[in-house]
Amino acid sequence: MTPRISFEFFPPQTLDASFRLWETAQSLAPLRPSFVSVTYGAGGTTRKLTHEAVGAIGQNFGLSVAAHLTCVEASKAETLEIAEAYAAAGVTEIVALRGDPPKGAGAFRPHPEGFRDTVELVEALASTGKFKVRVGAYPERHPEAADTAADILWLKRKIDAGATSAITQFFFEAETFFRFRDACEKAGIDAPIIPGILPIQTWDGAKRFARRCGAHIPGWLEEAYAHAVRDGHEALLSTALATELCDDLVQGGVEDLHFYTLNRPQMTRDVCFALGLAPEVSLQNVA
Repeated sequence: MTPRISFEFFPPQTLDASFRLWETAQSLAPLRPSFVSVTYGAGGTTRKLTHEAVGAIGQNFGLSVAAHLTCVEASKAETLEIAEAYAAAGVTEIVALRGDPPKGAGAFRPHPEGFRDTVELVEALASTGKFKVRVGAYPERHPEAADTAADILWLKRKIDAGATSAITQFFFEAETFFRFRDACEKAGIDAPIIPGILPIQTWDGAKRFARRCGAHIPGWLEEAYAHAVRDGHEALLSTALATELCDDLVQGGVEDLHFYTLNRPQMTRDVCFALGLAPEVSLQNVA
């Protein structure tokens, strides 16, 4: 079975980054993803840039774009005004997240007039009837959660509030996702849960991400990268491991995969090709 795919991009903050986002979208658009998402920076710092990127990608590549929207540093009125602007621009999907606090701010604190958490945000967005609302999910314990059971209970609350699907944080082993999926089913969660895939651009970078979000780093993976980095085969190993992870997930019944591209398309594209996904060729480009 060939899976459906989607991609995550982040908005550019420099001219060079703008070119990189454009090249990423241009490179991956022919694979016809079911949707692409565009993130917010910590503390909502890229709010305007996210809105601009969402519009440009949708208009120029004909892709369904899911805009990230968070509860950080904005009142309810301001947040819903942003959502209305997305709707006016033709955006029909939103990834609703609590969001990370601004750097140096410590723990998340709701805006005095803002949404207290993701459940409130999802309820407000769903009540407009204008959006398909997706949410985040943690297959391993969120750093702020008491345990995995608390994470699953929180996910159920978000689904019950009106979310139609969830996208997981990345993980390194397929069994991690399967255990989480089974636990969600037992908890009565019947909405689709899409595994998030991180093609590892650099092992040091992936480890920093993992420590920040609570993803377990297997010992065998640490050892494999020690050899690969030493021998100059880091990219080759990353592509092989991401392909194997995706194949294991598909063999286990997964129908959708969401790739965290980091605006670096080559490895994601190579993995998609290895999974049997062929780019759509425009007839006008055929001689």
